[in-house]
Amino acid sequence: MKEPKALDYMLLTILAFVWASAFFNIKIATYSYGPITIAFLRSFFGTIPLVLICYLRKIKIEAFSKDWYWFAAIGIINLVIPFFLIAYGVQKVQSNLAAILMASTPLTAAVLAHFFTSNEKINLIKSVGILVGFSGIVFLFFDEILINENNFFSAFLILFGSCFYVVGGVLTLRISNKKNENVTASICIWATLFLFPISMFIEQPWNLTPRLDSTISLIYLGVFSTGIAWLLRFYILKKNGLVFQAQVAYLIPIFGVILGFIFLKEEITSRVILSLLAVILGIYLVKRSANLQVLKKKKKFI
Repeated sequence: MKEPKALDYMLLTILAFVWASAFFNIKIATYSYGPITIAFLRSFFGTIPLVLICYLRKIKIEAFSKDWYWFAAIGIINLVIPFFLIAYGVQKVQSNLAAILMASTPLTAAVLAHFFTSNEKINLIKSVGILVGFSGIVFLFFDEILINENNFFSAFLILFGSCFYVVGGVLTLRISNKKNENVTASICIWATLFLFPISMFIEQPWNLTPRLDSTISLIYLGVFSTGIAWLLRFYILKKNGLVFQAQVAYLIPIFGVILGFIFLKEEITSRVILSLLAVILGIYLVKRSANLQVLKKKKKFI
């Protein structure tokens, strides 16, 4: 991979901003829409730019190929469940808390990778990173100003939802030989197909009289925070590699807290700041450990 340039860092920052902006937009969407409908329309609007780019680049979409069951399973685990849990949880907690809770994904991934991969085992530095990061999450749950008996379960659901992103990532390794655009378009298609009848039957969205800001936020969630963000991720990943792209994890919770304050006037307590710092430090240690393991392997082959 080439040495990252200023443009590459700018694109990485844009990706982090777009992903982080999802949280306050989810909050605004909950003012008018139910969590299942939010998950459905987010998948639907996210599918549009993905299918379009596959068409323009002549990339075959294999959603209904012989491997359809992998796409369906990943769509449910990696999109349907977390999209629903996050939307359900954000109804009762601040969006900035959701951003911090979801930032635990790299920490959860480090734990699962130890058991499901052969080359990403937990070592001392990674263990410290995991402990520091999750300590920040636990510390956040003791902020009685923002998390109390009325929304404790909602906050837990968001944290639980982050785990499904990781499990979905592990399953994606099963079809890692396929183009990323094809994989993402296919799982979005399956997520949309799965959520459509559930949304129609349970929440009956045609009976809604949604606010304009909720509808705009929902469209933004699908087109930008889901579809275009994934395409931008693919571009960065292909040009600069996984290690560079993974740095987005540091920026998402920071932007999430800032955007929640700017657009929703959400409170930022001292516990929020300390938890945010602990999570970022934990992610840094986990990723530093992973980078050192890669360097050691390279030296063996020199």
